[in-house]
Amino acid sequence: MTGQPATPPPPAGDGRARLRRRHRREGVLRGFGLAAIAVAFLMLALLVGSLVVTGWQAIRQTHVTLDFVIDPAKVKADKPEAGNYRALVQAGVAAALPDVPAAQAKKLAAIASNSAQFTLRDRVVANPGLIGQSVTLTVPVSDPYDQLNKGLIDRATPEANRRLSDAEVAAFDTLAGAGRISKPFNWGLFTNADSRFPELAGLKGAVVGSFYALLTCFVLSFPMGIGAAIYLEEFAPRNRVSDFIEININNLAAVPSIVFGLLALAVFLNGFGLPRSAPIVGGLTLALMTLPTIIIATRAALKAVPPSIREAALGIGASTQQVVFHHVLPLAMPGILTGTILGLARALGEAAPLLLIGMNAFITAAPGSPFDPATALPTQILIWADSTERGFVSRTSAAVLVLLGFLLIMNALAIYLRARFERKW
Repeated sequence: MTGQPATPPPPAGDGRARLRRRHRREGVLRGFGLAAIAVAFLMLALLVGSLVVTGWQAIRQTHVTLDFVIDPAKVKADKPEAGNYRALVQAGVAAALPDVPAAQAKKLAAIASNSAQFTLRDRVVANPGLIGQSVTLTVPVSDPYDQLNKGLIDRATPEANRRLSDAEVAAFDTLAGAGRISKPFNWGLFTNADSRFPELAGLKGAVVGSFYALLTCFVLSFPMGIGAAIYLEEFAPRNRVSDFIEININNLAAVPSIVFGLLALAVFLNGFGLPRSAPIVGGLTLALMTLPTIIIATRAALKAVPPSIREAALGIGASTQQVVFHHVLPLAMPGILTGTILGLARALGEAAPLLLIGMNAFITAAPGSPFDPATALPTQILIWADSTERGFVSRTSAAVLVLLGFLLIMNALAIYLRARFERKW
């Protein structure tokens, strides 16, 4: 006993008041948190919703079914690839519009897309026996008529302010009334490469280019990142040199991606003379950008393995190398794979470094190898977004949805690997 009087307890009324104030503040803080989450989800819903509403128009493509007479005077049997197929397309459209004067029929041939003559040519070249016969083909319509069929061109707009005249609208309605107009699923969005005609433009070249670039990035950055992380975490002595390297790796992970594009432009293109616009260069650039992320993720996964694993392996006579590669690395692999997938997902969505190495060129064919010119999904989106044609608006939104789909799949795979193989210590 000290002899000092005990502090009297506070009045019960004051304690309850303080408790109410504390609960009120906690409620306000919880309300702010819920409001922030609600606003974030609302903005995300608005973004995805606007993309879906706009991109949905690109999912279906207007087609027209026409009958083409393969005139032997315009297509020679000994050289069918050199025939005048443009004239055959014009005749096919004119035959489907018998009430249209001949002077207008030639202009109305633009209803069929520019690809119609090449589709007809390929059919005849594959089967020269069609010369002198009639061939029925379903081909895409040109972009203005596709916009008209999708309701993106207002028929009530004065003729002087419309892309299509009243005669062209009437001709299209005649074909629709005859059952020649259809709007199937637009497989060409995924099977065609880029084109200056919106109705023919697709994502195949960009998807293949992104695949080659990511494959190159993974092949280079994955083993190099794991090797560097293992050395720094398990074997490197703790001194100023290793601290300097660690600090710079952390700094490189935060460097803007455009800096890596400038480095690639100076080293890979100007220094080594690698081909411009090639996925191999894009992959090398993305590997430089992804490498610090993989090193940091791998080191974190190695640190998460309990020291008791190492001590137990050393206690039974295993060498340091055996401890790392036989015990520690297999247990850390789920975390390593998760970090690698997230790093590749970030690389897939990068456009700035690819722009500097020329992967935004107009390429009309999918690359056959990592050394062929190509585009990537982010740069293809930028190309279409800069186009003045109305048809590229919906294709831009559709391409963004495709890119988001790939990113969602990669992030879902990372979450699955982490949940499936993660160990609880």
